[in-house]
Amino acid sequence: MNADPHTLDHAQAARVNHVEIAAAAIEEESRHHADDPDPPLAARRALVVRELLRQRAVELALIDADAALDDTTLDTLLARELRVPEPTPDDCRRYYAQHAAQFVRNEIVYASHILFAVTERVPLALLRHQAEDALNALLREPHAFEARAGELSNCPSGAVGGSLGQLTRGDTVPEFEQALFNSPELGLLPRLVRTRFGFHLVRIDRRVPGEPVAFETAADDIARFLTERVRHKAIQQYVSILASAATLEHAAVDPATSPLVQ
Repeated sequence: MNADPHTLDHAQAARVNHVEIAAAAIEEESRHHADDPDPPLAARRALVVRELLRQRAVELALIDADAALDDTTLDTLLARELRVPEPTPDDCRRYYAQHAAQFVRNEIVYASHILFAVTERVPLALLRHQAEDALNALLREPHAFEARAGELSNCPSGAVGGSLGQLTRGDTVPEFEQALFNSPELGLLPRLVRTRFGFHLVRIDRRVPGEPVAFETAADDIARFLTERVRHKAIQQYVSILASAATLEHAAVDPATSPLVQ
């Protein structure tokens, strides 16, 4: 029985086949997922996935039945069970051509934002609704951005009208960086930007074009990225297979569709 994550009682223990994952263990694991919008849910999923992998390692006689799954055993398990193809030079060139905006040096964006931060006190749906209302109001009156940042933003930048100043790639979390750099837009973005911190209203104040990085310079990094992406997808599929064959209770995962591995 896989409980709906939206109605799950965080005090409930999870079960993977014959093994119970206590609510106390889930609470302890939550400390390692503080940046997630729902730390208890992320912790529950992480422990369920690790127990699925541990039980598979036991089944293959890689560890004893009552042993914990350490990183060395996990690496051995995945090396044995997964086949991850290496990207070809053509794969790398294709990725380079399709993502040219990523391969620019010294690109600068001047941006401002208003953050509606995720907290335990405000339901996520309500927070999104509040952020959407503020965005719609600012799309009608964009000149009010600085004032609204001072009133609404949960970021210290609200004190200076939401200004984040000069930003380059690597200065922010990936999901925020993507919104800043992966399009040529200027002005108030007509959509919310969701990050691990909450919902952002983002205004692009200025762009300074960068210099293209040659394919030969980027090739090794592209190959490593593509290999890791394929491996990540393979692990997701592998864990989904394990979950489909297991008896799960209050696991907060759907074996068919959920991204079980973060």
